[in-house]
Amino acid sequence: MLLLISPDGVEEALDCAKAAEHLDIVDVKKPDEGSLGANFPWVIREIRDAVPADRPVSATVGDVPYKPGTVAQAALGAVVSGATYIKVGLYGCTTPDQAVDVMRGVVRAVKDHRPDALVVASGYADAHRIGCVNPLALPDIAARSGSDAAMLDTAVKDGTRLFDHVPPEVCGEFVLRAHRAGLLAALAGSVRVGDLGPLTRIGTDIVGVRGAVCEGGDRNAGRIKPKLIAAFRAEMDRHARGHRTAAVTAAG
Repeated sequence: MLLLISPDGVEEALDCAKAAEHLDIVDVKKPDEGSLGANFPWVIREIRDAVPADRPVSATVGDVPYKPGTVAQAALGAVVSGATYIKVGLYGCTTPDQAVDVMRGVVRAVKDHRPDALVVASGYADAHRIGCVNPLALPDIAARSGSDAAMLDTAVKDGTRLFDHVPPEVCGEFVLRAHRAGLLAALAGSVRVGDLGPLTRIGTDIVGVRGAVCEGGDRNAGRIKPKLIAAFRAEMDRHARGHRTAAVTAAG
């Protein structure tokens, strides 16, 4: 399971760089513009320069409307600025066909510029609160559009969490559908250390966090701390070891 950390700017990205050995992906977003709010191109470039070259940078292009051309241009801007994971929050798409339409444009824009970039179709565990596509439709949307990964986050940051809206067994179905389609499965949404057991068991490929590695567990008022990243990774590794041991025991 890969660990994706979302700093709120260049200063926090530098703190992430201090803990680079404990994380896998540095994610660029602008939380005051939404769950998957897009940051400025120059911030993406600065963060790309701030973190080690062997740690990929991801960038969100926003909680986007159903405007395929607009979103494709935004995605191209993100990849040109140095991101190798391009995340699109399908906020304004009310049907799977609309979501596929948006993501096909993104895939073409991104891959024409950088074929090895990874495109992530992102939906929301609390989709019922905002009227967008059902979470379990995301793997099929990603597959039909040629995306590389399907992701769930939460749209409304009001203290509710991923498993409050999509329980572990349903997240497991999401991961299974993604894997059957040859996609990576990413999960986020106020994920805490206590969630790592089920996230590991269901085979999550990427877990995204912010609040869990901020002072006081506060994604808004707290600041990311390298020691908290290291501690979170240690727990991830502990659960991974336990899962492997259980699998070997069961097989034997």
